Formats: sequence, structure tokens, C-alpha cells
Amino acid sequence: MTILVTGGTGSLGRPTVELLRAAGNDVRVFSRTRGPGRVTGNLTSGEGLAEALDGVHTVLHLATSAASGKDAAQTRRLLDASLAAGVAHFVYISIVGVDVNPYPYYRIKFACERAISESGIPHTILRATQFHSFLAMLVSAQRRFPFILAADIPVQPIAGEEVAARLVELVGAAPAGAVPDIGGPEQLRLLDAIATLQAAAGTHKRVWALPLAGRTIRAFRSGTHMPGLPGFGRETFAEYVQRVVR
Repeated sequence: MTILVTGGTGSLGRPTVELLRAAGNDVRVFSRTRGPGRVTGNLTSGEGLAEALDGVHTVLHLATSAASGKDAAQTRRLLDASLAAGVAHFVYISIVGVDVNPYPYYRIKFACERAISESGIPHTILRATQFHSFLAMLVSAQRRFPFILAADIPVQPIAGEEVAARLVELVGAAPAGAVPDIGGPEQLRLLDAIATLQAAAGTHKRVWALPLAGRTIRAFRSGTHMPGLPGFGRETFAEYVQRVVR
């Protein structure tokens, strides 16, 4: 089976592509830069899409551009090209809670989901919680500061590799529409996750809980971004930290 993967060079895309190829699939990674196993093009302009989709059975759409807000337009362009190419299955990774949380990026992801559902292409949509690596990035992004800023919210992080494994299962199955959300094996406070990271790294920065208010933070505090327990994932955040923090 020939599969086109967008976002195949990202933190989720790399393990997913590896698993797909290990299973014997013909995988094309759609990218703006040249490289082995890649087809070049641009999701914003549509350049290279028709050629990349020629003979493709399944599209796995992992690409995201949170900082620019282009996701919805790029997804619609990819859907139009996929429909024209006769793609049989469109698989999309989304985020738990995008339908109820007013966070702007979540609303964009939900718009992508609606576009996929209305496209007429047989599809599967998987929502996952934040990855362990995302929580670690929140801390590493502030490494130059003498303190760490964070929201006091609950989280249910999951290993990116476990999400990749679930995506490979869905790619190999029939289109199923919206499938059950997945999250990690535990729910914890973001502030406790930061403490775990600091303990493993041997740092002792002060953590300031941001005094946030409004609909978005209330949605996060109420847990709309978590699917509940038991989770799909098996690796805890502490186990992830022990695995990757040196």
C-alpha cells in the first residue's frame, strides 16, 4: 500500500514513518526539503501535491503549523487534491478536547476535523493528548530564564511512540470516522510534571503558576483535554523522563 505522510519529519512523524515502513508499506514523506524517501512540495501553495498523490491509497496528515494558523487552509487544500487523486483513506491526528475547548489552536484543529468529515473522502480521525515530549519542551523553551512559568492545570500525557503505533493500526484498518480518544496512563498536575523534570535534570528553578482566568483556562482546569482513565498509553511521564533526561 502506498501512503503519503505529511509532517513525516516531525516528532510524531518520524516514529510513525519508521513503523509504517517496517510493516512493508511504500511510504512517501511530503516535505518542503529534499531527502531520502521524501517528495517535495508545499501544503500552503499546493505545489507538488498532485504528483505526490499519484497512486496513493492512504494519506496520513500529521503536519501542523500552530504558530502560523495555516492548518485549516492547508488541510482543505490537501483534501481537494486527495479527492481529485482518488485517495481511499484519509487519516488525521487531532487533539482531545478540540470540540469543547475555546483555545484558538484547538478551534483550528476542530475546523480541520469538520473539513475532513465533510469532504466525502473515507476517513479516520484520532484525537490524542499532549505528548510527554511537549511537556518537556515547555520547560526547555524557558531554559534561559531564572524561573519557569506554567499554568496550574491537570494533564494526561502520552508517549509519542504509542500514538505512532496507534496511527499505524488505523492506517492498516478500514476508515472508521472518529475513533476513541487516547491519552496516557495517568493524570497529574502540570506543576508536578515540571518538578519531575527538574529533579531528573538536577535543576532547582522557581516555578510560578500563572494567575490565568477566562473560558480557555477554565476548560483546561476542568479536564476537557483529557479522555479519562484508564488510558491507552502505558509509559508514565516519570518513566519517559528517566528514559530521555541525562
